Amino acid sequence: MTRAAVPGLPSRYPIGELLPALYADDDLAQRFTAGLDTVLAPVLSTLDNLPAYVDPALAPADFLPWLASWVGVEADPAWPVELRRAVVAHAVDLHRWRGTRRGLVERLRLVCGVHAEVRDGGGATWSAEPGAALPPPPTGELLVRVWPVRGPDGAGGVDAVDVHRVVEVATASCPAHLTCRVEVLPDPPGEPEQTGG
Repeated sequence: MTRAAVPGLPSRYPIGELLPALYADDDLAQRFTAGLDTVLAPVLSTLDNLPAYVDPALAPADFLPWLASWVGVEADPAWPVELRRAVVAHAVDLHRWRGTRRGLVERLRLVCGVHAEVRDGGGATWSAEPGAALPPPPTGELLVRVWPVRGPDGAGGVDAVDVHRVVEVATASCPAHLTCRVEVLPDPPGEPEQTGG
């Protein structure tokens, strides 16, 4: 990310106008300060627009990785700019729910544009009865089922799901002691498949 001179960008605060009256008509002083204005104009413009630089919806695209580092989120440079903006904007919520089912479902919805259901093989059980049977051993697997978000016209089938990205996001969120398995479904679990007319 570099910010340099912008050709033709006028300074809102020309230095030549701030000089004492003695130098107001001095050609050398005015040309010298005009050169300084050219160098300082992008800096002053950036400072005047600073709130836009820290707003993910308005920040320049080359500024997004730096902004993402502020909120501790990784936005893949290969993702479209609008997706990176959305991930940075929702970073606080993503961090709040990190490591939970809800967090994984929200991240998959945001990053991959899919609905998801997460079933994990961990957990704990207890019994009020002494000597009760032990619970079955955990499966050691995190099962992530995803299905496409359909538009009002029913568009957006399984082909629209980026399986590689879904697996990447799910595995990154999977606890180290579990294996991760992803299933891509045509429709939400428990609903009959839609048939074409």
